[in-house]
Amino acid sequence: MDESQADVLVLGAGASGLICAREAAGKGLRVTVLERGAVPARKLAVSGGGKANFTNRRVTPQDYRCDGPEGSAFCAPALRAFAPAAIQRMVRQWHLPFEEREHGQLFLTVPAQKLVQALVTDCRQRGCRIEFNSPVETLNFSDGIFAVHTPAREWRAPAVVLAMGSPAWPQAGGSGHGYRLAQQMGHSLVASHPALTPLLLPQGHVLTSLSGISLPVRISVEAHHWQDHLLFTHGGLSGPAALKASLFWESGVQVRVDFLPDHDFKALLDAPEAGKQTARALLGRLLPQRLVDALLPQENARKKIAELSRATRNSLTEAVHAHNLLPVGAAGLKKAEACRGGVQTGEVDAQTMQSRLCPGLFITGELLDVTGLLGGYNLHWAWASGMAAGKALPLHAAQRGR
Repeated sequence: MDESQADVLVLGAGASGLICAREAAGKGLRVTVLERGAVPARKLAVSGGGKANFTNRRVTPQDYRCDGPEGSAFCAPALRAFAPAAIQRMVRQWHLPFEEREHGQLFLTVPAQKLVQALVTDCRQRGCRIEFNSPVETLNFSDGIFAVHTPAREWRAPAVVLAMGSPAWPQAGGSGHGYRLAQQMGHSLVASHPALTPLLLPQGHVLTSLSGISLPVRISVEAHHWQDHLLFTHGGLSGPAALKASLFWESGVQVRVDFLPDHDFKALLDAPEAGKQTARALLGRLLPQRLVDALLPQENARKKIAELSRATRNSLTEAVHAHNLLPVGAAGLKKAEACRGGVQTGEVDAQTMQSRLCPGLFITGELLDVTGLLGGYNLHWAWASGMAAGKALPLHAAQRGR
């Protein structure tokens, strides 16, 4: 048979594309993967500081932002069908050691490149053809067949999987080309924005003078809240707490920070033995002194606590436990670990990732309007959505009378 013919063309050799190709090929389909870059899964290879935070022990739909009609419930079928234990079994089968870190994050203890190699090897052993340096120029659909043009040739198949990722991390191969192809096939997009990225404060803001300080906080954006480490930078807020908050932050929305999530500063101020101390000294035993001086008004911070009115003590407590900040923006795609927005999920079947608009077209991973929190959730969505498509492709082929 003409080698440019396949049962499935997977566009993109990232995490979701490769696991989809592996699954479909394992069920006997002829699968060709077209990757525009010279190597597979560049984002996966550098994720998690090069150690691939490949999943989280606790994954629920609530860990994702999805602005479609179903909200994050869209994620539920794929997450149920491919739980964290499933990818752990695969990683063990590939003899890749891993460890659990805080907040249930699972990381390899060997380079992430070994996970990429294992995936590619598995795909090839199952008969997948992987073509590198094959950027997709056009995608057309006619009479039940997709025609994909690359600089070298035209490829044809009755099923196509769009697994091309998002524009985040352009330095690791991220681009918006997958969005454009989805639109060509009739899909609409939720506007994309950088996500899991630092939040920027106004120039000269008092907290930007604290660059380098890191501490555990409780951070809130409207109804969402997390307890994790916050890092002050010259530009604003970074670290896991800020990156998580950025997923749900919108322009004009305040971020609230509790700098003492494990203490009750009001109770400490009201304690009889605290009366002869200053609020500055009392808080300085719990927080970095530079942060204390930035949080507390100097006219009250240096008075003895016994001299402070109840209203003043309440205002000091609020400055520590409910400190409101109004970011002026989020850092751009080069610093973003993900990109929220993407293909409208209401146009995609949640069980199979098949397009509701174009039969035989499947859309997976970050190309969809599904973005997870920091901590292995986005890679898990890549696995789960890719696996959902991979399992559905043989059924699609059978329905076509293959």
